[in-house]
Amino acid sequence: MTSVRDDKYTPHMDVQAACNISSLDCDEEGSGPLALIIIPSLLALSTLTVITLIIWSFLSRRTAVQRSLLPSQYINGSLQTLRSLTPGPDALSLWEIPAHCHLEEVEFLENGHYGPICRGQLKREGVTTSVVVKTLKGNSNSLEVNVFVELALFHAAVCKHERVVRMLHCQTRRLPMYLLFEEIAPGNLLHFLWSFREGVSGFCDQLQAFSERSVYLVAKQVASGLDYLLSEHRLVHGDVAARSMLIGSGLSVKVSGLAVAFEARRTGAVRKDEWGGKVPLKWQAPERLMKLPITARSDVWSFGILLYEMITLGDPPFIDLDPSEMSPKTLANYRLKRPENCGGALYDLMKYCCMWNFKHRPAYSDIIKLLDSYLHLADTKPLRAAQTMDVSEYRKRAGLSREHRKHEYLKSAH
Repeated sequence: MTSVRDDKYTPHMDVQAACNISSLDCDEEGSGPLALIIIPSLLALSTLTVITLIIWSFLSRRTAVQRSLLPSQYINGSLQTLRSLTPGPDALSLWEIPAHCHLEEVEFLENGHYGPICRGQLKREGVTTSVVVKTLKGNSNSLEVNVFVELALFHAAVCKHERVVRMLHCQTRRLPMYLLFEEIAPGNLLHFLWSFREGVSGFCDQLQAFSERSVYLVAKQVASGLDYLLSEHRLVHGDVAARSMLIGSGLSVKVSGLAVAFEARRTGAVRKDEWGGKVPLKWQAPERLMKLPITARSDVWSFGILLYEMITLGDPPFIDLDPSEMSPKTLANYRLKRPENCGGALYDLMKYCCMWNFKHRPAYSDIIKLLDSYLHLADTKPLRAAQTMDVSEYRKRAGLSREHRKHEYLKSAH
């Protein structure tokens, strides 16, 4: 038994002996303590090396994933900036497009401020929904990406009212980035009004005739949407006009065109030197023409102009004034003329909204009450205009700049 045990452990004794006669050149008395120090140190160093390799491998894989999701211009310097500026990953989690949803039949409409604007079909669980797709252009820098994510957060927060156009989903965690909005048909309220100048045709066949009573019904919906934005989110729309409203079947209307409101929320205020470029002068209240801050009552002035647009089936306001003549001095001695087919009650409301002193203009709650109380006085006869609309002449008389023309659909799509 003893000989077997000795044979079995001979290799172990050989290894121990080899360790003892290593090339450390230590004397017999000092070799033990040195071994107790050096061997654990070597083991600790090897363990640290392995851990370092594991961490390096993990970081390399994560960087590779990030590079696959972001354009090249976000790498090498700007990626950290992007990550520090972009809101937390869970802020839009409920809005990210689900995996079971598919976007199909996408067609280009125009180039928007952030990138191409498209139309498409969103298919989910056997249901198909027409959507407007607002995309972020591929060569955007980190700041533009951050602004686009802020835009998604803005719509997710404020567009929760039946009279405000809704964002359905977004894709901000991978490229391409885009926002999906419900598509409202026929759509742009201004174009809808123009269609009645040629008689009820095309998409108007599916809708009731547009009358003075219709103006009351549409106006009440717009006022409700604007009141919600102001009372619930302290938001001033900033661009109230027929071109910024969307109309659907049954004269169902939703407030759209929130670009100015988003800019004000994002930066704290709309830069005064940009006001004229964002909103045509003929829709701006006197205080805005004087470069004073935008207020809710400034929107009320524009609401009065919207009433004029609707009752005239899309005429430009102050039609006998050239856009270059629009100034506080001119408006101080000028009043909107009463349009044909406009009842006295509606005209009084129009003038009330366009009072020179913004403190004298009504609040949205008062406007809604007045519209309700005067509805029974409204004429139900279909409105007609003497002539069809010459779009080029309209743009000239309305003072729409090239920038307004370029983004006319954009204002109505979001």
